[in-house]
Amino acid sequence: MTILSSGNTDIGRKRKTNQDSICLEKEYNFFVVADGMGGHNGGDIASQMTVKLFSEMVKANKSTQGDVPVFLNDSVKSINNSIYEHGMSNEDLKGMGTTISAIMFCDHFANIANIGDSRVYLIQKSKLYQLTRDHSLVQEKVNLGIYDREAAKKDPQKNVLTRTVGFEPNVEVDVYKYKISKEDLFIICSDGLHGKVNDQDVVEIINASIPDFSKITQELLDGAVQNLIDQANNNGGQDNISVIIAVAI
Repeated sequence: MTILSSGNTDIGRKRKTNQDSICLEKEYNFFVVADGMGGHNGGDIASQMTVKLFSEMVKANKSTQGDVPVFLNDSVKSINNSIYEHGMSNEDLKGMGTTISAIMFCDHFANIANIGDSRVYLIQKSKLYQLTRDHSLVQEKVNLGIYDREAAKKDPQKNVLTRTVGFEPNVEVDVYKYKISKEDLFIICSDGLHGKVNDQDVVEIINASIPDFSKITQELLDGAVQNLIDQANNNGGQDNISVIIAVAI
C-alpha cells in the first residue's frame, strides 16, 4: 500500500512567530506535528528539536519493522529527556515544551504516538474520527461529562495542557496501532486547525478538495492542506496552524 502525503505550517493571523514545526519523511512513511510552548524562544526551540531529533532517529533506526510502537514510545521519551535537559541548562528556556502527534505507517498499520493537544484524525467514507485523546484540562472536563466537545471550545482554560514533551524529566506516551484500509485519509494537526475549524467543516473541505479518493493526486492533496489552513485563518487565525494529510492509495 502506498502513502501519498502533503503538509504545511502557517503562522496564522495573530502570532508574531510560528512555534509549530512539522516533518514529512516520505521515504520512511513517517510524519509529525509539534506545537511548541514556552517563554522567549522556548516553544520554537522545543518543536524544532522534536522534529529534528525524531527525523534523525527514524533515519538511523534499521529495525522498526516488527516493533514500531516500541520505537515510537522510546523515541518520544528520548526526545523528552533532551528537551528537558536543554531547558534546565538555560534559564531563559526553562519550562519549555511541545506537543507531539506522529504517525509511522508500516505493514498496513498506522502507528501513532501522541502527547498534548495536537491531534490525529481519520476520515473514512466521509466520516471523521479522532484517533488521539487530548492531554488537556478541557479534555478532563469532557471525560467527566461536564460538557461536550463543541462546548469545550469555549472554555477559557482550553489551552491548559496536562501533559507535554520536555516540561518534566519523564513523560507517558500514548501509542496506538490502527489497521489501515485503502483510501483511509489521516490528518495530523495542531490546535490552530482543530480549535478554529469544526469536525463537519473539515470533512466538507476534504470532500470538496478531493471529490474522488480513487483519483487523488499530489496536486489535489496539496490543495486540501492549503484549504484547511485557509479556513482556519478565515475563522480568525489566532494561532499557528499546521496540517499534514496522508492517504493510503
